[in-house]
Amino acid sequence: MPAASTTKKSIFRRNSSREDKIFDICNYTFLFVLMLITLYPFVNTLAVSLNQATDTIRGGITLMPRVFTLDNYAYIFREASIMHATMISVLRSVIGTVLTVFCSAMVAYTMSRQEYVLRKFVTLAFILTMYFNGGLIPNYLLIRELDMIGSFSVYIVPGLIGVFNLIIIRSFIDGMPESIIESARIDGAGEFTTFMRIILPLCVPVLATVGLFTAVYQWNSWFDVFLYNSSYPKLSTLQYELQKILQNSNASMTSRTATDAFANAGNTAANTVTPVSIRATMTIVASVPIIMVYPFVQKYFVKGMMVGGVKG
Repeated sequence: MPAASTTKKSIFRRNSSREDKIFDICNYTFLFVLMLITLYPFVNTLAVSLNQATDTIRGGITLMPRVFTLDNYAYIFREASIMHATMISVLRSVIGTVLTVFCSAMVAYTMSRQEYVLRKFVTLAFILTMYFNGGLIPNYLLIRELDMIGSFSVYIVPGLIGVFNLIIIRSFIDGMPESIIESARIDGAGEFTTFMRIILPLCVPVLATVGLFTAVYQWNSWFDVFLYNSSYPKLSTLQYELQKILQNSNASMTSRTATDAFANAGNTAANTVTPVSIRATMTIVASVPIIMVYPFVQKYFVKGMMVGGVKG
């Protein structure tokens, strides 16, 4: 009996190992295919941005440029305002992200406290703003009355408290053991000290997640520039400048047909751009900074996405 039992265990172990290997092969194959599907649009966009604009009209660009050129990037970066606009975008993303995360965390901590008697009312008031708003014209009139048109603050103040971010951070704080805060109070810490010394360090994963969302929004935003600061070139952002370049490209393309572009390809290829090539180049230029930042916050991002999954 012992020998038979040992034989059965070894057979089960061998079968289990074979099944695990089959599962691993299928799993890795699926993930590899998924990775290719995910990466293809970006690689294709990169190839189009590095391909000659008039040749791109023919189509058929996949993973590699057919006629390599950097003219598309030269066309974008030859604009004198691009570097200044990039600096404004960086300042907007950094300042806006830091202030939004910090202020949202403070409000979330306040709303998470059971002793705050207006907690439910304030929470309801915030949530209602996710479903109802005054509309574009009332918002513009409000910004004008606050004297923020033509100022850098219009990029920061209106979105200082994000309700979605608020709910995420509050859910994370609610999952913390109450004993941590009680211990801080026993040691004589006030609410602000507890928030700065205890809550913020423990909230690093969710703050990194919210910070990444906010940074992407701030970096990609251009419509508020168009609404409030389109007459102030010194406050223009990179995204708005790229949008203007795309509009100029569309306008110039309407004045000549694709047939004319092909006919003159031999003479004007180096100086011709198309909306397709400009759009692809804009996508790459706008995506690179976020791609460079993401690896540094990836581990916190994964933890933050699991908010509320495990209660303390």
